[in-house]
Amino acid sequence: DTLEALDIMNFTPEEIEAVLRVVSAVLLFGNVKVKQERNSDQAILTNNTVTQKICKLLGMPAVDFEKALLKPRIKVGREFVQKSQNQDQVIFSCESIAKAIYERSFKWVAGKINKVLSRNYQACSFVGILDIAGFEIFRINSFEQLCINYTNEKLQQLFNHTMFILEQEEYRTEGIEWKFIDFGLDLQPCIDLIEKPMGILALLDEECWFPKATDQTFCSKVESELSGRPKFAKPDFRSDADFCILHYAGYVEYKAEKWLLKNMDPLNENIVQLLSGSGDWFTALLFKDTSSNPGFSSMASANSGVTSRVRKGMFRTVSQLYKQQLENLMNTLHDTRPHFVRCIIPNHEKKPGKIVAPLILEQLRCNGVLEGIRICRQGYPNRVLFQEFRQRYEILTPNAIPPGFMDGRKAATTMLEKLDLDSRLYRIGKSKIFFRAGVLANLESERDEKLRVLIIGLQAMARGNLARDSFKKLIDQHKAIQVLQRNGRCYVKLRNWQWWRLFTKVKPLLQVTSTDKVVHEKEEELKKVQDQYNKEKAALQEVEEKLTRISEDRTNLQEQILREKEVAAEAEDRNIRLTTKKAELEEYIHDLEERVDAEEEKAIKLITEKKRLEANLVEVENSLAEEGNLRQKLALEKTTLENKLKGVEEALANKEDNIAKVTRDRKKKKVPTATLR
Repeated sequence: DTLEALDIMNFTPEEIEAVLRVVSAVLLFGNVKVKQERNSDQAILTNNTVTQKICKLLGMPAVDFEKALLKPRIKVGREFVQKSQNQDQVIFSCESIAKAIYERSFKWVAGKINKVLSRNYQACSFVGILDIAGFEIFRINSFEQLCINYTNEKLQQLFNHTMFILEQEEYRTEGIEWKFIDFGLDLQPCIDLIEKPMGILALLDEECWFPKATDQTFCSKVESELSGRPKFAKPDFRSDADFCILHYAGYVEYKAEKWLLKNMDPLNENIVQLLSGSGDWFTALLFKDTSSNPGFSSMASANSGVTSRVRKGMFRTVSQLYKQQLENLMNTLHDTRPHFVRCIIPNHEKKPGKIVAPLILEQLRCNGVLEGIRICRQGYPNRVLFQEFRQRYEILTPNAIPPGFMDGRKAATTMLEKLDLDSRLYRIGKSKIFFRAGVLANLESERDEKLRVLIIGLQAMARGNLARDSFKKLIDQHKAIQVLQRNGRCYVKLRNWQWWRLFTKVKPLLQVTSTDKVVHEKEEELKKVQDQYNKEKAALQEVEEKLTRISEDRTNLQEQILREKEVAAEAEDRNIRLTTKKAELEEYIHDLEERVDAEEEKAIKLITEKKRLEANLVEVENSLAEEGNLRQKLALEKTTLENKLKGVEEALANKEDNIAKVTRDRKKKKVPTATLR
C-alpha cells in the first residue's frame, strides 16, 4: 500500500528506492553496538558489520565513518586534533545523526507531496485534521515531555477559549441575557511560565550560550528566577526531579539531565561532512546545505566532541524552532473553525468490554469535557438560523404563517408561539434561535412523527387509488365475459334457424340507403371533435406558458433565497471572525499593558538605582578630593622632611670629616713622640 501510494504521488522508482535506503539506514543505526576499552576512555565497535551496511546504504566510506564516529577531528586553535569518544558520546552521536537523517528525509517527502498536490490558484478554504498526543506524565520526565506538555497546554487553552469563552461571547453578541460564568480554566500562567521571557525555555536558551554552563547551573537559575510563580514548585527532597510544574492535567516532575545538549541538538561535524559528500545522490541532496559551510557548527560541546548544526551567527536552539512551529500552528487554528473529537481510553490493558470508571473520569476532567457538559446544561447548546428553522419546522405549525414574505425573526417568533414551547427553553437572538439541551431533539421527534402521519396518509391514498383501479378493471372484465357468454349462447341457438339466416343475408342490404346520412353525421361529428381539439390545444398551450412563467419565477425566487442564505452565512462568519479577532486583540492589549506596567516598574527601579549611584558617586568624588588634598599635604611634609634629612646628613658628613681630620691630627702628633722615646 505504501509503494502504491508513493507511485500515485508521482514518486519515481529511483526516488522510492532512495527513500527506502535512507529509512533502512536509520533503522540500522539502532543496531550499532559500542563498548568501552578497559584502560582508556576510548570506545570501540563490537562489530563493524552494521556500520558497513549503513555506509553501503548512505554511500560513505566505512573506514572514514568509523574514524569520524570514534575519533572525530576537532579544531583546537589553528590545528585539528583527534579526540577520543567514550561509549555514551558515540551512542549519542549515532542517535543524533539518525534523527537528523530521518528529519531531513521526512521534510523532503512532505515537500514532494505538497508540490504534487499544489495548484496554481490559492485555496480559500480547506479541511485539516490535527492528531495530537495527550499530556505525558511519567516517573522521570525530560525535555521531550516538557515540549509535548507545552503543546497540550496551548491546545487545551484553545479548546477552553472556543468552548467556554467564545460560546458565552456569542450569547452576548446575539443579545441574549446571560451571566458570564468563569470556570477557572485559564492556562496562561502555566504557558507564560514556559514560553515568556525569563521562562523555562528562555532560561534554557540563555544557558546554551555560555560555554561553561551545565544542567546544574540551569536548574539553579530556574529555581532562583521562577520560585515565586504560582505554577512552579520544588520537588520533594526524596524525588530525583529538579523542578515541578503544575500543568492542567496535573503535577509533573521534570529532571533536567542533558537538557542543554538536547536543546543545542549537536551533530558530529565529521559525519555531516561525509554525508554531504556522499556518493549516493539522495543522501548528498539531503545534506547539500552543509557542504559549502566549513564552519557548520558554532557552539562546541565541552564534553562530547560534537558541534551544533548551525552556522556561526545563525545559531537557533530546538526550543526556539519548536516555539516558532507551534506559533504557526496556533495561528492556523485561530484562523479556522475548529471542531474537537475527544478519544477516551477505557482501560490500560486494551481489552474490549472493560471500562475503568476512575480512568475515564480522570480523562474527562483533564480534557475539559466535564466543564463543557456544565456549560451545555446551563446554556443553550443548540442554535438554528431563522430561515433554516422556518424551512424545517414549518410543517409543525400549518397555516400559522400567511403566504408571502415575512421577516425571519417574526416568522420564527410566530412559530414558537404556535408550538406552545416554554419561554425558559429557548431564547431568540438577532440571527438565531437558541435552545436548551434536548428541546431541538423533541422538535425533531415531533417533525418525524408529523412526516410519518403525512407519509402514511399519502401511501393510503395511493394504495386506495390502485385498489379501486384494480377493482374496476376486474368488474369490467366480469361484465365483458358475461356479454361474450350471452352472445355466444344466442349464436349457438340461432345459427341453424332459417329466419336468422335470412335476416343475416338481408340486413347488409338495408344499410345501403342510409349510407349518405351516416357519412354526413360522421363528418359533422368529426368537425365537432376537430373544434374541440383546437380549443383544448389552445388551452393547453396557454397552461404551458403559465407553467413556464411560474417555473421561471420559482427558479428566480430559489436563486434569490440561496443568495440571501449565502449573504447571511457570510455575515455570520464575518461576525464570528471579528468577534474572535476582537478577543485576540483584547488579550494582546492586556499583555501589552502588563508588559508596559512591568517596564514602568523596571524604569522606576532603574531611576532609583541611578539616584543612589549618583549619590555614591558624589561621596566618592568628595572622598577623592579629600584624599587629594591630604596627599598634597603629605607630599609637602615629605619634601620638608627630605630637606631636613638632607641637612642632617650634610651636618653629619661635616662632623665625620671633622672627626677624621681630628683623628689624623692626633696620629701625626703621636708619631714624633714615639721617635723621641
